[in-house]
Amino acid sequence: MVRWFWQRRRPPGRTLRLRSRDEASDVRRVDFEQLAPDLATYLGQAAYLQLGYVETLSSLIERSPELGHKESLSRAAGAALFKHQALVALIRDRGDDPLELMLPFREPLDAFRRATHGARPLETMLSVHLTAGLLDDFYLSLSGSYGETGRRAAAILRADADRAPLVGIITDAISDDDELRSLLSLWGRRLVGDTLLVARGALRSSTTERPGALDVDDEKQVEPVFTQLLGAHSRRMTSIGLDA
Repeated sequence: MVRWFWQRRRPPGRTLRLRSRDEASDVRRVDFEQLAPDLATYLGQAAYLQLGYVETLSSLIERSPELGHKESLSRAAGAALFKHQALVALIRDRGDDPLELMLPFREPLDAFRRATHGARPLETMLSVHLTAGLLDDFYLSLSGSYGETGRRAAAILRADADRAPLVGIITDAISDDDELRSLLSLWGRRLVGDTLLVARGALRSSTTERPGALDVDDEKQVEPVFTQLLGAHSRRMTSIGLDA
């Protein structure tokens, strides 16, 4: 039976935080004690997610008729591949088998990517930009739980995703098409639910084994983190010219 990473046993007493301003983020640091996934699970999940983005972007390259779009997509795919390979190298440095660590997440993360694929290439480009941005922020918030390995993982996740050309394709497409702008705004808002389910499901109350079953005190601690994640998502939407 395949399990999400939050369904596995976790050591207690880890710290969940968002990056501070001096860690290349515009969100303030939020610290609180929480149960985080074990390190092997964290790395396996993060590595497979990046591989999934490589696959999605590669399929868009094949479907795109315009050479300029293909080149832009290839840059974003190359950046995702770099992150994937760097995380795989980090896993190997720890003496673990990357395939073994990633395999449990193939089925659920493939399902997540299918759920966030759009009917049109532009929708899928937007999905990659927004979901990868939100989840990178979330995994960065977890990285402080893992010492030196977490710092190495954070450096990898902060590497340039090279998605600016994708944003350019989207902004050009909606510049004189209000109907498309409205459709993509709706799509961007729809993506939040599926993406936050992945993030929220990683959190567990200290009083129960059920994923996502947070008590009132836990909710108060979690709220600032998710408020900032949503704020960063809204800023990404606004920067593209879409209503969040």
